[in-house]
Amino acid sequence: MADGVKVALFGLHRGSSVDAETIVRRARLAEEAGFEALWVGDHVALPRAGSDPAEQPRLEALVALTYLAAVTTRVRLGVGVIVLPQRQPVLLAKQLASIDVLSKGRLTVGIGVGYVEAELRALGASLADRAARADEHLAAMRCLWSEPVRAFAGNFVSFADIMERPLPVQRPHPPIVIGGHSPAAHRRAVLSGNGWYGWQLGLEQTATALAALSEAARRHGRPAELGELEITITPPGTVDRDPALRYAELGVHRLAVQPETMEGTAIDELITTVGETLIARL
Repeated sequence: MADGVKVALFGLHRGSSVDAETIVRRARLAEEAGFEALWVGDHVALPRAGSDPAEQPRLEALVALTYLAAVTTRVRLGVGVIVLPQRQPVLLAKQLASIDVLSKGRLTVGIGVGYVEAELRALGASLADRAARADEHLAAMRCLWSEPVRAFAGNFVSFADIMERPLPVQRPHPPIVIGGHSPAAHRRAVLSGNGWYGWQLGLEQTATALAALSEAARRHGRPAELGELEITITPPGTVDRDPALRYAELGVHRLAVQPETMEGTAIDELITTVGETLIARL
């Protein structure tokens, strides 16, 4: 997109969008309005007393992306972010490759280590082992997406003499975006990610995060084959052209915008407003 910033829509997996006809209508409306991508989030089960509203309906992320792939043709599809430690990586690699094939190479895979202890524990992981699991699960998936498939031996998953087909359309795999604000997340992003995702960051917070990523790249080095780290930010509110350009000046490549509420028609209004006042003016 002109001026170096792309605009994605976040949130079609939640709230009023879980109705089958509604999510289709909104996805097509966003595609027609010029959104570069549709991003969904990932929570499988939430505690009743947590900070996120556990009672709000949320479609499972990979199911939602598969459905979106079937009803759109051009817009990219992303998950920001899969809680990787609580997913079985051999199955997950197959699911993501299948979505990439069915969408004809439109998938972006965001991953994070998670933070909801009750959810992690219910799915067989923990706060204590989440980082180790995430690193190992990502390495295992990359093995399964490689050609030829290599054997893998880890603390949480091991395999040999197996293969998965079809391979992802995007080679060697769909873009991997690392989410998280910790030094460990920054290290993971610069060493193994195609991109980094920051959640609910204003301009000043974004500048701080990008400085930390630059420092992580200086300290750890970035593999040349990974190229430039693509930066995606969800701002704390909707933005118009001037703030969007300020994000771009900082080095942000994509803004994944969401409405203030996922209920009612707020997301319809956001799609129309952002399409007319931001995307059309960039």
